[in-house]
Amino acid sequence: MTHPIKRHETNMGIMSNVVEGAGLVFTTGVLAKDLDQDAKGQTQQIVAELDRLLKLAGTDKARIMWASFWVSDQRYREAVNEVWVPWIGSGNLTARATVEAKLAQPKALVEIAVIALK
Repeated sequence: MTHPIKRHETNMGIMSNVVEGAGLVFTTGVLAKDLDQDAKGQTQQIVAELDRLLKLAGTDKARIMWASFWVSDQRYREAVNEVWVPWIGSGNLTARATVEAKLAQPKALVEIAVIALK
């Protein structure tokens, strides 16, 4: 059985912002557009973009199964959670991992990628 793969917003010749196949939707790692914000402000921008990307693939945040969080400093975890938990909702808590990492953009404090059911 062949499962077609659909790619959305392929850009920069290196990636797609969303890839769907076999009933799953994968997003790229999302950074805030305005990196002059604090971790909470960056996370608010990120979840808004995740809403948009998931909608593009015909799904939504209630169907997220896994979230990967990268923070430039573990001290930002609480600020991220202050936005993430109300956004995702207590009935939709995902499996997840949070890793401290040097991010691609020097001013980026948070990056999030998710995997959802279609």
